[in-house]
Amino acid sequence: MIHIKQDGTGDFTSVQAALDSLPADNQEPVTLFIHKGIYREQIHVTVPYVSFTGESAEETILTYGLYARMPSDDIGKLGTFRTYSCFIDTHDFTASNLTFENSAGPGTKVGQALALYVDGDRIAFHDCRFLGNQDTLFTAPLPPKEIEPNGFVGPKQSAPRINGRHFYQRCYIEGDIDFIFGGATAYFEDCEFFSKYTGQPISSYVTAASTPEGQEYGYVCQSCLFTSNCPPHSAYLGRPWREYAKVVLLNCQMEHHICPEGWNDWGKESAHDTVFFAEYKSYGPGAAMQSRPDWCHVLDEREAKHFAKELVLGGNDGWNP
Repeated sequence: MIHIKQDGTGDFTSVQAALDSLPADNQEPVTLFIHKGIYREQIHVTVPYVSFTGESAEETILTYGLYARMPSDDIGKLGTFRTYSCFIDTHDFTASNLTFENSAGPGTKVGQALALYVDGDRIAFHDCRFLGNQDTLFTAPLPPKEIEPNGFVGPKQSAPRINGRHFYQRCYIEGDIDFIFGGATAYFEDCEFFSKYTGQPISSYVTAASTPEGQEYGYVCQSCLFTSNCPPHSAYLGRPWREYAKVVLLNCQMEHHICPEGWNDWGKESAHDTVFFAEYKSYGPGAAMQSRPDWCHVLDEREAKHFAKELVLGGNDGWNP
């Protein structure tokens, strides 16, 4: 176990310095125990079989403050995918009991600002917090093509698009616009999704999936809680970043902030035939199932079983985080 302490009594004082000490072809499990503190650094994890363990989720904070509208010499602005505070670019990574944060500020002022960019397979987070505003958590891969010129400028712009499986358990994720987005297969279990009020009539879209065409699973949320400081009917469960987005909610509780229709089509009427937004036994004031659009789905018990965790994440290797 490698200890990271800012007072100099551990093995390293920064997370990146500890990561840089590991062999690039590492094949053995390595745990970085990160002691309490606010670690202001942009972190790149490129070595496999690494685990981050925090001393306290509330007091062990990995934070940085880049944002999309920040000036940049090459294309004029930094853009979304270079704003990450932490970039997981490997496989078999686990984090527990700590906070990932982008401190740049509200999306209405700074644009997109990623707390975490995750591009890898067999990635798990337990009891973590993800703090940000617009685009807090990006679950890669990127879509095949960008819509706006230079929209994907960043570390994986030209890389092959490889589906990864991610697991989030007992995590707190906050943001305003599209604060969980991307194309990964991701399973969220007992998580809280907190929509932040921006002063706009619609302040929040929780998810913006870009599930690739033909991929069996996108986002699955089991026993999760949708909370907010927004007024009633001012947030949506999700909208499709791309036309084959898949989001399934199982036994989730929703507060008053969720609009009665629940889901938004982002002006993509043609996506009504291709997206898969579905719910099973949603409850709470925001679960106005009678008002959901006819292009969304209400699952029965038999259909819901298709989205069990072992099926969503098992793959060909039987991964069971």
